[in-house]
Amino acid sequence: MSSQQHAAAPYYFVPGPSKWPVLAGASMLLTMAGASGWVNGYSWAPYVNIAGILCLLVVLYNWFGDTIAESEGGKYSKRIDNSFRWSMSWFIFSEVMFFAAFFGALFYARSISMPWLADLDHKVLWPDFAGQWPNVGPAGTVDSFTAMGPFPIPTINTLLLLTSGVTLTISHHALRAGHRSKTAFWLFATILLGAVFMGFQAYEYHHAYTELNLKLTSGIYGSTFFMLTGFHGFHVTMGAIMLSVVLYRLLRGDFTPEHHFAFEGAAWYWHFVDVVWLGLYIVVYWL
Repeated sequence: MSSQQHAAAPYYFVPGPSKWPVLAGASMLLTMAGASGWVNGYSWAPYVNIAGILCLLVVLYNWFGDTIAESEGGKYSKRIDNSFRWSMSWFIFSEVMFFAAFFGALFYARSISMPWLADLDHKVLWPDFAGQWPNVGPAGTVDSFTAMGPFPIPTINTLLLLTSGVTLTISHHALRAGHRSKTAFWLFATILLGAVFMGFQAYEYHHAYTELNLKLTSGIYGSTFFMLTGFHGFHVTMGAIMLSVVLYRLLRGDFTPEHHFAFEGAAWYWHFVDVVWLGLYIVVYWL
């Protein structure tokens, strides 16, 4: 796979002081400030949000570039490899908790708040309120909209992501077998499937806003729908970027059948994204 020998360093490498963590934190703060202002209608917010994203991408490019250079320079030992595996595992666990919070909000709204607001104690305040899902709120506070169903785009996207999980697994097995061209082909197919998924999701959002009148402001249904599917789409995009970097490094000859944790870490992340989508597909689109 690679002409370079990945010899294990006899020590535990400790990097020197770095400016990238501070800059990453500042970029994320800028991004979230812009996003918060954007959903609240401030004119300056989109520019701040885009600037934060661009700054974060620059930071990540340089930060990961330093890490790749250290790895290819033979500074990492087996213990560093184990550290990366634990770090990626905890990172994915934090993402599980992130989505669990949004799934929890959806469960609370549907299974607890709706029946509670529709009981006899609240009929005096909102006599016409019905505890059904989706809901337009009491006294017509939310414009009427049509809920998003599972056909056809969500089902097509489910097939796309499930297929991408298969192609990525084939690519990984090819890498472990030392077949670089086969690895690159199936990895590219995975990235392409992710891009098609995002294209369909963009079309779905356009359809929701223009034809279904379903918006982020469409009550608790609209907010949970767009937050869950939107953040998942963001994770698909990040996963596709990660896999694209892995593909570039693969073609450059960085990986061997024995040393390719960057590939494995990105694959873990992609499979996590697949599992989250299955939960979304069932809970958001079907139930």
